[in-house]
Amino acid sequence: MFSKVHAVAQQVGQIIIGKDSQIRQALVCLLAGGHLLIEDVPGVGKTTLAHALAISLGLKFNRLQFTSDLLPADVVGVSIYEREKGQFIFHPGPIFTQVLLADEINRATPKTQSALLEAMEEQQVTAEGQTRPLPHPFFVIATQNPTHQVGTFALPESQLDRFLMCLSLGYPDAAAERALLLGEDRRSLLKSMTAVMQPQALVEAQQALRQIHTSPALIDYVQALAHATRQGDLFAEGMSPRAAIALLQAARAWAALEGRDHVMPEDVQAVLIPVIGHRLRPLKSVSGKVSASSELLAQLMLKVAL
Repeated sequence: MFSKVHAVAQQVGQIIIGKDSQIRQALVCLLAGGHLLIEDVPGVGKTTLAHALAISLGLKFNRLQFTSDLLPADVVGVSIYEREKGQFIFHPGPIFTQVLLADEINRATPKTQSALLEAMEEQQVTAEGQTRPLPHPFFVIATQNPTHQVGTFALPESQLDRFLMCLSLGYPDAAAERALLLGEDRRSLLKSMTAVMQPQALVEAQQALRQIHTSPALIDYVQALAHATRQGDLFAEGMSPRAAIALLQAARAWAALEGRDHVMPEDVQAVLIPVIGHRLRPLKSVSGKVSASSELLAQLMLKVAL
């Protein structure tokens, strides 16, 4: 079952060159049933990665470009009066899909960003007083530009917390960049991709994660990590219970891809930064600089003994 996930990773790796670690983490996120935020500068392959994942997993895909003039109705849908039928008919928005690529999500206003909250939490939307379920499975893969760039609106903490993982692709190394320069355009390669895994197989794999064993000692370790973020001088606020649950679920998915039926502390550590890095705000150091999340989380892991 999980061998198909490895096949997906291999196919996506042919499109997104030199980013095997980020591809694996993205698949862990989707396998764990979570939403994915990809944050980086424009032009490094964020949108292409989201599209390649959707195609390889056989999921229905819609892309929505977030802009400052985008309205909530442009995301959810709107009722339009049809004279022939003599009534208002609801026209679903692009959110009614299995994978919604919210491209450059932080270029939309907070009001439009909030249109995703109910969908991401409950897999349903309420429009004009009526609640409508979304397809299953349902994922939001959002891309975000650095907040210092012109025309961006920072996502609030409540919105960030809905994303199970946050990844950064970064610039390619010299070998990968040369392959990109000499090879075919990545977007054109997407047209030749086929589904490696079907949606039902993905759902079954998600359900199989429940069989991945977590020992009491492992639960103690996750709790100790959460407790350590809530005290001390590293973070302004600590991990929420939802963040701890997300960390454990992602660790289960990582263990499954490692071919194990139980979670080890190393699995928790492998997903720690992408799961909680975007949820925690670091305190400023004495010099007034803010340390990188990876450095702070490395300190966190050193503080919490196995």
